[in-house]
Amino acid sequence: MTGSAMIEPRLRAAVRELASTPRLLVALDFDGTVSPLVDDPYAARVLAAATEPVARLDALPNTWVAFVSGRPMESLVRVTESDESALLVGSHGVEVRLGGADIDLGLDADECRRLDVLGTALGDLVERTPGAVLEYKPVGFGVHTRLLHPDAVSAVHAEARVAAERIGGFLDRDGKDILEFAVRDATKGDGIELLRTHVGASAVLYAGDDVTDEDGFAVLRDGDLGLKVGEGRTKALHRVEDAYAVAEVLGLLADDRTRAGT
Repeated sequence: MTGSAMIEPRLRAAVRELASTPRLLVALDFDGTVSPLVDDPYAARVLAAATEPVARLDALPNTWVAFVSGRPMESLVRVTESDESALLVGSHGVEVRLGGADIDLGLDADECRRLDVLGTALGDLVERTPGAVLEYKPVGFGVHTRLLHPDAVSAVHAEARVAAERIGGFLDRDGKDILEFAVRDATKGDGIELLRTHVGASAVLYAGDDVTDEDGFAVLRDGDLGLKVGEGRTKALHRVEDAYAVAEVLGLLADDRTRAGT
């Protein structure tokens, strides 16, 4: 079931209040939040139901829409079909694009060496595991397990972690059907704080569905709105069922903010 019936009165009131803030940042995770989860990561796109309210919000004065994702920047640009003016945070806060300007990653020689060694080890693991997929990221890797039988996932994770620990210096993160490794420690929360400062937001809406989005919810302040998509424990104060309900919330926010004339 989708539509306004899914929006609880408490959330509806919070959206109405948020709409009147002077400078609003709408930060959105991508996969599972404005796009359903799919087997082919490159086939994902923003739901048609979400495209229109996102465009309306982005066109309003003193209102900014940003995507904050674990995807590498190249992938995030592709699936969001963003132009150069877009505000994007990729690789869990490591990669940032602010209106066409990318922040230089500046990997040193040792980081590059460790990435090369781990890439070889994980490539071998994935080659021996039908259904597993290795995603190359600017500062690490993601081992996708969506197509694996559930009984095989723990063994793949264990072997991948052993390889990373043997090399040393990697941060690992569990996500939905993915285990990620990175040589740089950054979070979606870091990305949201950078975006907040960049646009001078007086309030932020952040919506996400994954365990990695909890870092984003953790940096929200009084007056902000955290929106958890789906099940699971969360720091967010509000929850909706799926990406279609997120689209409904964004539509209500666009309507309210247009009426507020902020």
